[in-house]
Amino acid sequence: MPLKFYADGSAFKLYMLDCGLLACMAEANPNAMLLGTNAFTEFKGAFAENYVLQQMKATLDTTVYYYSKDNSTMEVDFLFQTQERVVPTEVKAEENVKSKSLSFFINEDFKNLNLKGLRCSMKPYIDQGWMENIPLYAVEEYLKRNNDKKSLIK
Repeated sequence: MPLKFYADGSAFKLYMLDCGLLACMAEANPNAMLLGTNAFTEFKGAFAENYVLQQMKATLDTTVYYYSKDNSTMEVDFLFQTQERVVPTEVKAEENVKSKSLSFFINEDFKNLNLKGLRCSMKPYIDQGWMENIPLYAVEEYLKRNNDKKSLIK
């Protein structure tokens, strides 16, 4: 900490201010999105990430970062810091939440920092010790409640 000291302006992702604007700019068919057809399958992840970032920006008074590892496919969707912690965050659009990146980031690459991750997915709430899973529909409320306490994921 602070994360800003480690920021690399050449490694970034672009997001829209609003998921509806993203859908319009991508010319996404609303019926495909709302009815869950296979045509929307490959883009659900991008929309889920955009949604979670929207909630973070609206709720937290902090900069949100993206992490990617050189010469690897490993990435962590979001990193943000509270007054006390750095919170690596992963977003999954489904209940299938298999991903090695968050686990490797916390338990291998930065294990000496005693981090606790946050995953936002379609799975119900669960605290696995090294990481908490928050259902996508509850992200805003979770961030509000924990931000008010100034102790997000102790």
